[in-house]
Amino acid sequence: MAAQCVTKVALNVSCANLLDKDIGSKSDPLCVLFLNTSGQQWYEVERTERIKNCLNPQFSKTFIIDYYFEVVQKLKFGVYDIDNKTIELSDDDFLGECECTLGQIVSSKKLTRPLVMKTGRPAGKGSITISAEEI
Repeated sequence: MAAQCVTKVALNVSCANLLDKDIGSKSDPLCVLFLNTSGQQWYEVERTERIKNCLNPQFSKTFIIDYYFEVVQKLKFGVYDIDNKTIELSDDDFLGECECTLGQIVSSKKLTRPLVMKTGRPAGKGSITISAEEI
């Protein structure tokens, strides 16, 4: 059996023009990385830090992920407005998400996509940029 080709990739995330869900201040965004191994099941992998009062965040947290050349790795980046201390995302405002494959990000080095709501509609003018760097 042939050895699987795998490398580590660092993903950096930034967003622009996020929805403003807060009254009296700007949204406090955080980005969550989900991985889909098979079917409809998404697993939370990691989260960035929360950036206070910012609609154009540049997250400093880097996602380190194994990139398997022969495997389609489906990723979802969810952006949430975090206004409380709980770890649950269900009680936070959803600002949009983007689904893509790790291969799409790696091949383009920098991928910018519009954020969409769970209904599939655009999340205002919100967009997400994911850049990949091989480690």
